[in-house]
Amino acid sequence: MRRLGPHRVWLAYKGLDSFSLALGWTLAPVFFVTELGLSPLELVLAGTALEVAYFLFEVPTGIVADTYSRRASMVVAMVVMGAGFVATGFAGGVVVVLAAAALTGFGWTFKSGAEDAWLADEVGLENVSRSYQRGAQAARAGALAGIGSAVGLALVDLRAPVVAGGVAFVLLGALLALLMPETGFRPARHDGVVAFRAMARTGAQGGRLLRGRPLLLLIVGIAFFAGMWGEGLDRLWEAHFLVDVGVPGFGDLDPVVWFGVLNAGVLLLAIVVAQPLQRRFERLGRVAMTRLLLGFDALSIAGTLAFAFAGTFALAVAAFWATRVVRSLAAPVYATWLNTSVDDSTVRATVISMTNLGDSAGEWGGGPALGALGNTFGIRTALAAGAAALVPALGLYARALKHEGRTAALSVTAQPAEGP
Repeated sequence: MRRLGPHRVWLAYKGLDSFSLALGWTLAPVFFVTELGLSPLELVLAGTALEVAYFLFEVPTGIVADTYSRRASMVVAMVVMGAGFVATGFAGGVVVVLAAAALTGFGWTFKSGAEDAWLADEVGLENVSRSYQRGAQAARAGALAGIGSAVGLALVDLRAPVVAGGVAFVLLGALLALLMPETGFRPARHDGVVAFRAMARTGAQGGRLLRGRPLLLLIVGIAFFAGMWGEGLDRLWEAHFLVDVGVPGFGDLDPVVWFGVLNAGVLLLAIVVAQPLQRRFERLGRVAMTRLLLGFDALSIAGTLAFAFAGTFALAVAAFWATRVVRSLAAPVYATWLNTSVDDSTVRATVISMTNLGDSAGEWGGGPALGALGNTFGIRTALAAGAAALVPALGLYARALKHEGRTAALSVTAQPAEGP
């Protein structure tokens, strides 16, 4: 079967990956709360199990992607994540939920780093911003379709969309194996080098690059605080609506439908807001990207605090939508900023995986503390603490902005003078 062009594959992948994730995960927390009776701490621990597995295997699987194949790594990711979702759908208690989350986190590590490195190699660093921005729109459209499908299935059985999401991931893996090109990648295991030695060499080379680049170290720190904030919001927002804010009755509308509407609203708003900004974001230089990301984080802090202390359903929805839309707009800009910070293609997946460890450490390191706060002082307090955890990232972005400014100035100074 003929393989497709990389940009088209990326758009299809982002759409179908987001469809599968939205189908399987949109209403899983509602299933955890209403049918399995998980507490705020147990909800966060499910995320912690996923993140601990992610933390342990992120770098090794990144090295595998650089040593063997980014495409093969992504195919494995889809299959393993699919198995994790299917196991989650059949869970009867918290122990199985935690084990399935760990399996999903392990699978996720095979695509984290690999997908970004594959894109950069196939379309070129000069074109990744365009692919990220348009891929983000494809992802939003796919997620919107996934949410609608999840709500429809959940009205029959809350377990059904979780299992269906797992099946969808496996099918996506099969499609990637058949259609995904890999022409811009040269495996690290060449010239007769033994595979294990090649993997060790790739890991050491990636580590040296990370340690030698102050900007990459700043990115690790930013990711850590963003991970802590995101974990609290991602694991507790449904419970906040159910326990603190309350979901209003509207005829015979099932509460499950409300969560579909809330998620769909985020995506529709993000699609509308992103469309006129897409080309402008594609043309941003690195200094402008850094400044924009700092602003996005400041808005995220304000939005999360407003959501935590909203006294009415309408205010809570407005704050939740605003926070999530800002996060959606920031994601492709951040991905471009990170990917273009790594100029060595042979270790790109490894280095990106190493920087992603910051996010993972923030999630599993700070998540349980936020869950414990939720159990003791209430979910509002936990959400507010998560917003406070993001504040140090502003200082790190400010330092990164100075670094980018100096780099840009040196680049201009280094240009040869024009002749007469």
